[in-house]
Amino acid sequence: MTLKQLRYAVMVAETGNMTEAAKKLFIAQPSLTSAIHDLENEYGITLFSRSNKGIELTPEGDEFLGYARQVLEQANLIDERYTGKNSTKQRFCVSSQHYSFAVEAFVKLLKEQGGDKYEFHMRETQTYDIIDDVAHLRSEIGILYLNSFNETVIRKTLRDNNLSFNTLFTAKPHVFIGRDNPLAKKKKLTLKDLKPYPRLSYEQGSHNSFYFSEEILSTVDCDKELIVCDRASLFNMLIGLNGYTICSGVISEELNGPDIIAKPLAADDHMEIGYILPGTIRPSHLTLNYIEILKELVKK
Repeated sequence: MTLKQLRYAVMVAETGNMTEAAKKLFIAQPSLTSAIHDLENEYGITLFSRSNKGIELTPEGDEFLGYARQVLEQANLIDERYTGKNSTKQRFCVSSQHYSFAVEAFVKLLKEQGGDKYEFHMRETQTYDIIDDVAHLRSEIGILYLNSFNETVIRKTLRDNNLSFNTLFTAKPHVFIGRDNPLAKKKKLTLKDLKPYPRLSYEQGSHNSFYFSEEILSTVDCDKELIVCDRASLFNMLIGLNGYTICSGVISEELNGPDIIAKPLAADDHMEIGYILPGTIRPSHLTLNYIEILKELVKK
């Protein structure tokens, strides 16, 4: 294995096309194909499946590329430290449940560390996908919550994937509603108060178990359910349909505007919100910086 081979494999994965990858690498396509085959033979794996539709990463190729990107990042850091050159893009990826503080920290990190060339990914996604992303090194860090209901299942899933959970803070249940919602005048809400209104929650795909729900108290019966895939849809429906979602109560007005407010919920529950990291890989300098920014935001 060489760094050159790893760079070739990453480029093929990014372009999904041998011809395009060869052009970007300024090498002949047969040379690129040979290098990929040599890499596959060395480790006894198949990185890419080839069909009429083109080239796609195999599951084992997806896992391998996660490690490859980590190796290349460390090699770039060595070059930068000892030669003063930084000719490559900085790459960083976060997978998270829908938390505004995670986005706020991401923006702050990018402003401080992005440099002239970068490729940063902020993936607000489904709970199981967060775990899978970090386990397969598609993301350096993931952000999710534990509580008394989901903790046993989530911690087992993390152990099975050799991931660690690190607590950032513990929050009491809150409710996000629109500023003009009839409930906005109340200081504290109850589940009975919420009963007439539509409950919004995030789609969890094929892992749509209550244990992977992004919202606590998801097993409480509700007559009006709205399932969404993104934050913008959820916030628009909170405002337009007088809906609600049960959450941590942490929100950034700077990022999300003044029209969504948080109200305490009278319920015996909590959200232990934290970050997950792979157990086999040392966190990159960007990951460590991101964690420090998260901690600073939490203090505020």
